[in-house]
Amino acid sequence: MSAGPAAALLASAAVAAFLTDRLWALAAVVLALLAISMRAPARRRWPYLAGALISGLGVIVISPFTWSSGGGTLLWEGPTLPLIGPLDLSTDEIEIAAVNGLRLVAVALAFSVYALLLDHDRLVAAAGFARRSALAVALATRLVPSLERDAAGLAESVRGRGVEIDGVRGYATLLSPLVAGSLERASNLAEAMEARGFGRPGTTRAPRPPWSRLDRAAVVFAAALPVVVAVVL
Repeated sequence: MSAGPAAALLASAAVAAFLTDRLWALAAVVLALLAISMRAPARRRWPYLAGALISGLGVIVISPFTWSSGGGTLLWEGPTLPLIGPLDLSTDEIEIAAVNGLRLVAVALAFSVYALLLDHDRLVAAAGFARRSALAVALATRLVPSLERDAAGLAESVRGRGVEIDGVRGYATLLSPLVAGSLERASNLAEAMEARGFGRPGTTRAPRPPWSRLDRAAVVFAAALPVVVAVVL
C-alpha cells in the first residue's frame, strides 16, 4: 500500500476512536492497530507499544478516582482529599475511564504505526496539494524515529568503546549529543532544501507510481469510516 492511503487510514482510525464511546468498537480499533504494530521489528516497536499501553492503563486506573460522574452504581467510597475531593468509584466512572484510556491507546498506536512502518519520504512526495504543510507535518512526526535511530547508533558506538549504557541514568547521558545532532540535521536539511530550489516556481518532481486498487479502496474506506462510526455508533 502506498504511503498516502496508509496515512489516511491511520488518521481515519484515530478520528473514529474519538467519535465513538462504544467499548467494543474502541477495543476493535486498538486490536487492529496493535496487530499492525507487531509487524515492526521487535527492538524498535517495544518503546512505542509500552508507551501507548502504559499511558492508556494509567488513565483507566487513575482517572476513576480523580473524577466524579455523579451517576452509576457506587462501588466504593473513600476519604475526601484536599483539592481532589471525595475518592469514590462507580460503574459510570469505570466505563468513562475505559473509553478515554482506549482512545488514548488508539491514537498512540496509530502514531506508532505511522512512525514505524510508513515511508515518510514517499509520503511527502505523494502530497499533491499543501506541500509545505505536508512537509512540515512529516518532518515533525519523523522526529521521534530519527531520534530513536540516532540513540541506537550512539549507544552502539559507546559500547564499542567498552562502556555499557544501562538504565535511565545511562540513556540520559545521550540527551546532549542527541540534541546537538538534531540541530545539525535541521541545518543540513535546510541547506539541502535551499540548494534543490525548494519553494521556487518551476520545480520538478520525481515520477510517482500510480495507485493500485488497494490504494483507492483504502482511501474510500478511510473517508467512510468516521462517517459510519459517527452515524451508526
